[in-house]
Amino acid sequence: MQISNWISDNYIEIFGAITGIIYVFLEIRQSIWLWPVGIVTSAVYILVFFTSKFYADMSLQGYYLVISGMGWYWWVKGAGRRAGGTGLRAQDAGRNDVGEEESGRKGDFETGDRKPETEEKTGLFVRRLKRKTGLILAAVFVFLYTGIWLVLTKLTDSPVPEWDSFITSLSIIATWMLARKKYEHWYLWIIVNFVSAVLFAIRGLYPTVVLYLVYGIMSFVGLTAWKKTIVIDIKGSET
Repeated sequence: MQISNWISDNYIEIFGAITGIIYVFLEIRQSIWLWPVGIVTSAVYILVFFTSKFYADMSLQGYYLVISGMGWYWWVKGAGRRAGGTGLRAQDAGRNDVGEEESGRKGDFETGDRKPETEEKTGLFVRRLKRKTGLILAAVFVFLYTGIWLVLTKLTDSPVPEWDSFITSLSIIATWMLARKKYEHWYLWIIVNFVSAVLFAIRGLYPTVVLYLVYGIMSFVGLTAWKKTIVIDIKGSET
């Protein structure tokens, strides 16, 4: 009877946890459906985090709603790709020598049943993060962390403003990287997910704790799965 009462009292959070797990599964699969599922999950967790006084995380869900729409568009249209862009899949890069590139094959995938990138009409490819972009994102993280921490400390009754700010800031960066299909975003999610699990356990959000532990485990799976599909640019990639 207690279990049924607990489920009745926490059904919204449980629903959000289930859609969140589906979201990460779709993310690993690079399925475009991750974005509409993410929109639903974010809407649910706006309410969950508001009632739990995780105000920064609640605001983060609003950001997720916006970036989900942008990510949906970028993944479909391949926004940011250069016209006639060049690139090789990671597993093909070692088999493509310089002579072949200079003889007119530059910009094509080496061999196999995968079409050259110039023949791919739509979609965004998985690419590694450029060092310059990484430095910019690091600076953005420091700016976001400082600003969110000040707001939470002075204007809210958040019980953990430092960690709430850390999770929120890192999640903002990771979500942008996901929307741009940057491989390294999985490393950020690993950190965010396990730190979040500890914080939510302290606040008694046990379905969400399970969700973030599953997130953390699935982040390692995603790290491995996405590595196989990385496109290595010859001339350079988009931001």
